[in-house]
Amino acid sequence: MSIQDSRLAGLLPDGTADYLATLLARQPVVIRLTPPRRTKLGDHRPPSLKQAAHRISVNDDLNPYALLTTLLHEIAHATAWEKYRQRVRRLKPHGSEWKEEFETILRPVVAGGTLPADIAFALAAFMQSPAATTCTDRGIMLALARYDTPRPGFLLVEELPIGAVFRIGSGKVFCKGQPLRSRHHCTEWSTGRIYRVHGLSRVERLEEPPEKPESPGLSFNAFASVQRFVRQLF
Repeated sequence: MSIQDSRLAGLLPDGTADYLATLLARQPVVIRLTPPRRTKLGDHRPPSLKQAAHRISVNDDLNPYALLTTLLHEIAHATAWEKYRQRVRRLKPHGSEWKEEFETILRPVVAGGTLPADIAFALAAFMQSPAATTCTDRGIMLALARYDTPRPGFLLVEELPIGAVFRIGSGKVFCKGQPLRSRHHCTEWSTGRIYRVHGLSRVERLEEPPEKPESPGLSFNAFASVQRFVRQLF
């Protein structure tokens, strides 16, 4: 039995809903569509004492092929948990057990002819690579991104020059910094805090950066630290 968000069926690629329903019938699953999140496309939580079903959430702004791939990714977590939880002391999130399950449920989709050729090729390459252990594989993400709805002024973070200012879906503004493998060090415009933003995140470039807020001066904690330091001196 599975409980699905009522919007889900209409968002999937044609010809894939029945296969997905077959996968979900293997274990109790609750699927929920959520507003976009900066750090992930989806997630999985196993059953607990208070929740008998697996819980899967996926971002509601994904194109149909990205939605399907993310769902299969998370369903593989659920099937790996059901199959290996009593055999393996601690399941790694994207270890060999997960990869085996992901490949198993991907294979019929790749071979079924329902996916565009470039996405099918990227997924097939993922399955053949022993080192590939996560669905954030660059080839897959680039292939899926080609089917996003074009939005003027929006680019991938990796396409922006260092120092460019951009806004993400939540409205926060960042300045792009140095690359760090698949992510980039980016400074939040209003706070100066450093975040790691994925290079394949689609963001809005700002030609005119907003004004930075005035510095509030020393925080209470910083002021208290200065007081303690002065007392130690005297």
